[in-house]
Amino acid sequence: MTDAIDYSAPGPLTDIGEVSVAALEAIPADPVGICRLVPGLVLHPFEAADLGLDASRLGGQQIRPASAIIGAVLALDPAALDIPREPGRRLVGTCRTFVVLSCALLRHRGIAARARCGFGTYFRPGLSLDHWITEYWHEAGERWVRVDTQHLEQSFVPHPEDLQPGEFLTGGEAWTGYRHGGIDPATFGVPGTENFGPAEISGNTIRDLAALNKAEMLPWDEWGQMTAAYAGQAGPGYDVLVDEVAAACASDSPRLVVDLYSRPELRVPAELIQ
Repeated sequence: MTDAIDYSAPGPLTDIGEVSVAALEAIPADPVGICRLVPGLVLHPFEAADLGLDASRLGGQQIRPASAIIGAVLALDPAALDIPREPGRRLVGTCRTFVVLSCALLRHRGIAARARCGFGTYFRPGLSLDHWITEYWHEAGERWVRVDTQHLEQSFVPHPEDLQPGEFLTGGEAWTGYRHGGIDPATFGVPGTENFGPAEISGNTIRDLAALNKAEMLPWDEWGQMTAAYAGQAGPGYDVLVDEVAAACASDSPRLVVDLYSRPELRVPAELIQ
């Protein structure tokens, strides 16, 4: 599968730290079973809107490392992680929170897993919306299986536990489609905002490269030339760089992904890995 990246081992943001054995001992061994636990622990802000939660609870969206995510989950309810919480006792987090927690638990069980940043094409007709999903390596099928961890119990697609081609596009897949003229970038962006267009696609392409290097950043983290790109000031040379990133991510070559990520303009600054 890879001689450059061990996706079955935790990265700096998916190390679960010193979580008690009692909290983890009933975590299942099958990948989808692990992913199915997460919606019982985490709640998206859209789902939390009608619960009357204190505004401070929204701060859960800002938590980067899985160890702190799990700590926050257990602080709200100390039950073992295989026990679903009532909605009001779940941690409020983004789609990325669901994915980082699932990857952390999968890697805890020694299952190769990785986060992917891109766009879901199935939420609203005609739009592709900012989203993160989980991938795990299926040994028998010798392929990466894509799981919409956040929406496993919902019906946006027939099989959220095994997304089909085109249902989710990584940032790089969307970028390549845009650059080849097959995608309207005005339909790609962040729901509930005016943030749609090429910069949203390029931003998720860079975040996806980082995630493939086990640096699963917050959806709004920016580094390198990303801020300039969002302001429309990066220039055509940046588009060529993003072309290279998209091609590397699509190649599924760990060595190429690692080598490209070593460039200072693409690597996540150390101060954000916390």
